[in-house]
Amino acid sequence: MFALSNGKIYAGDTWLENHSVLVDNGKIVKICNVEDIPSSCPVDDLEGGFLVPGFVDVQVNGGGGVLLNNSPDKSSIVTVAAAHRKFGTTSLAPTFITDEKTKMQEMAGAVETALMENSPGIKGIHFEGPFLNIERKGVHDAKFIRLMDDCFLKLIADHDLGQVIVTLAPEKVTLDYIRTLVEAGAIVCAGHTNATYDQTQAAMDAGLTGFTHLHNAMPAMQSRKPGVIGAALENQDCFCGVIADGHHVHWATLGTTLAAKGADRIMLVTDAMSSVGTDETEFMLGDQRIDVRDGKCVTAEGVLAGSALDMATAVRNVSRLPGQSLLSAVKMASTTPATFLGLNDKIGKIQSGFDADLVLLNKEVEAVRTWIAGEQV
Repeated sequence: MFALSNGKIYAGDTWLENHSVLVDNGKIVKICNVEDIPSSCPVDDLEGGFLVPGFVDVQVNGGGGVLLNNSPDKSSIVTVAAAHRKFGTTSLAPTFITDEKTKMQEMAGAVETALMENSPGIKGIHFEGPFLNIERKGVHDAKFIRLMDDCFLKLIADHDLGQVIVTLAPEKVTLDYIRTLVEAGAIVCAGHTNATYDQTQAAMDAGLTGFTHLHNAMPAMQSRKPGVIGAALENQDCFCGVIADGHHVHWATLGTTLAAKGADRIMLVTDAMSSVGTDETEFMLGDQRIDVRDGKCVTAEGVLAGSALDMATAVRNVSRLPGQSLLSAVKMASTTPATFLGLNDKIGKIQSGFDADLVLLNKEVEAVRTWIAGEQV
């Protein structure tokens, strides 16, 4: 057992000072007063930093020079997870965007292997596509966008994939298909969609619980056409991912979204590409060259292609918005996505019995140390 001490400890809605976190066998034993640390317990000095739950990113396409669609194998998944740990991400859903069926099979097999081998940080998989609206495809390859089929249902049934997230366009599948996915254990999200308000409401009634990169790849909310965004903001139970990099969503729009939904239902996501954790200035997505410049990833035509964002930067950005704080930003990066995944009894909090997945932030809100299951990584 060891103690993490001399820092400000995240406790949901407040910071605990003059307290320590006791860790043993990969778990948080308890939070105690400094004077109650057992005399035989080694103490790790946090030097006044902010100790927060490890970040949980449910949309990660790549990192460390690896793009999962280009290399759907276990080694790539491990590389991506390691790249994001430097920025405080201790749990993630490797994300595979619309692609051919054989590559989807390869990715499913790779994630299953990673889970079987307890690869640090891997919690499941996010299939972003292929049942999307081609009019809102973004950089997804149109030739692989397809209608709903039983092959995909078999794919997720035949593999042990942990937490399975499926992003689809509600107007391109039947309500029964959404119900079938949910019954199979998938978490269904709306994204890359032109769904109307009524179509979105019906999809939520069928079991859809999330929205992928809200505001992006979907129609804007209008006074008489609230659409998918209006339905998402109105519903107080569903979860919305947002990319807080200043490129995907205007800061004022993001602030209004946060005010409408609150930190309990907004999740910070990166939508990160291979450049995160590297000095890459360009990479390939299929046969498209993607340039990394001015903090964003874009095609030759200037279309956004994922992001160059990491979770520590997302937390820092949101913590500086009017009406927000470091506490609320951390909740959106840890507790809320853990709840979305159904893992809020294991991760996302600094609490007795939870996994000792932790991040130390300095005063500039930079990740300076990261622990997974009590091991510094």
